[in-house]
Amino acid sequence: MVNRPRTRGGAFTSAARTLAGSLVWCVLCSAQAADDVVAPGATVIPLADGFQFTEGPAADAEGNVLFTDQPNDRILKWSLDGKLSTFKQPCGRANGLCFDAAGNLWACADEKNELWCIRSDGTVDVVVKDYQGKLLNGPNDVWIRPDGGLYFTDPFYKRDYWARGASEQGVEGVYYLAPDRQNLVRVIDDLQQPNGIIGTPDGKLVYVADIRAGVTYAYDVQPDGSLQNKRQFCALGSDGMTIDDEGNVYLTGRGVTVFSPAGEQIRTIAIDAGWTANVCFGGKDRETLFITAQQHLFGLRMRVHGVGSQ
Repeated sequence: MVNRPRTRGGAFTSAARTLAGSLVWCVLCSAQAADDVVAPGATVIPLADGFQFTEGPAADAEGNVLFTDQPNDRILKWSLDGKLSTFKQPCGRANGLCFDAAGNLWACADEKNELWCIRSDGTVDVVVKDYQGKLLNGPNDVWIRPDGGLYFTDPFYKRDYWARGASEQGVEGVYYLAPDRQNLVRVIDDLQQPNGIIGTPDGKLVYVADIRAGVTYAYDVQPDGSLQNKRQFCALGSDGMTIDDEGNVYLTGRGVTVFSPAGEQIRTIAIDAGWTANVCFGGKDRETLFITAQQHLFGLRMRVHGVGSQ
């Protein structure tokens, strides 16, 4: 989540119950090609609104999508049948979310700069409270690799609800938490402001967006959790990120920009709602792209599908 002006909230809309419709809320900028990642004829559909700042969408095993309304300190659930409900409130000012293989929801709990594991019944384990005895900047986005190893970004965005001073870490880094949850290691310390993070479903490659520098990097994942062979993936930073079953990477900010595995821009999805914070695949067979943008949650039917931890 990037610091953006807050907008007025209101009641969310309930009219959008499915994605099978013709309501067009925004214009898709790029021309539709035969191999487009978007399903033929599909358009972006507004699903719900009236939030203050939506973030962190993540799909559970069934395809239900949970996302955060961060200023309102709540995690919401958009179900397969198109119903909106509150999953947890308060939620530690949760930001980025990710499900693990056991169905636990991991949350970057920004209120006290922690990393949470939330069980299906809503109970919480505070797994990470600090790094080497010092407060984290504010865990922002999280990705879990197939063996359970976990990476999260830790940029510093000063919040008005914090009762703390400047960064205690000195760098804005990326951290790795081993599957046994006993060993936390900083694996990246040379970026200006790491934000979005996503990995390939085989766990061999991870992408990290340096949003301040306007660059996204690719790294090779090592068995011990370290990252090697840093190289520029594309000349664009990102807030949230996701990946599809063809290896295309989705970056957010000013709409959604899609890059091929080779780092070539192949699609732009314009969202006329201000800042586009995050994105994930969900729904039945993970065939819908869910997009969080300011006060809104959107959906777009896709030709491709989501894979792995989103």
